[in-house]
Amino acid sequence: MELSVYNIKGEDTGRKVTLDDAVFGIEPNDHAIYLAVRLYRANLHRGTHKTKERSEMSGSTRKLFRQKGTGGARRGDINSPLLHGGARVFGPRPRSYSFKLNKKTLDLARRSALTYKAREEAIKVIEKFDFEAPKTKDFVALNKQLGLADVKSLYVMPSIPENVFLSARNLQYTKLIEARKINTYTLLDAKQLVLTEEAVEEINKLCSK
Repeated sequence: MELSVYNIKGEDTGRKVTLDDAVFGIEPNDHAIYLAVRLYRANLHRGTHKTKERSEMSGSTRKLFRQKGTGGARRGDINSPLLHGGARVFGPRPRSYSFKLNKKTLDLARRSALTYKAREEAIKVIEKFDFEAPKTKDFVALNKQLGLADVKSLYVMPSIPENVFLSARNLQYTKLIEARKINTYTLLDAKQLVLTEEAVEEINKLCSK
């Protein structure tokens, strides 16, 4: 698959780049995508929840009444889960929500996400660019020239120049990422994928191994 290369003014430079079919043209695996997104979301889950259980309560352990003969439930003390204000049974404890996922599955999910973007024609290739100074209005102008104003877009570059990073960090619908750090969730979360020429080469090498 070939795509035209645009400059930062949104003009076609006449050059073409080739997207590797082993990366951008496979048969997508939806289950691999599901697992990769689930893993990404699970790693964001902090898991710091905690409630006090019976042995951790500070209340008295005096037996409230005799064991048998009252007709009521055999609760032992005021920490009993049966009572209002008592302990919680099997409450949440701090834990990690992460789980193991094979590298090949993650790679398949990433290539599947890239394939979906290619099928939707949601990939645009631009020249390598940088700004002389960190100005948000320069990046706003770039988005307008590329027809991406108010479009959730992901710019993928081999490395992100400081001025470019500072210019884009306040924009609601724009996100920057290095090519070696792309993941399934971030790719699918964006409506439009904007790759530099160097990023295309790096992704082709990275994902076709």
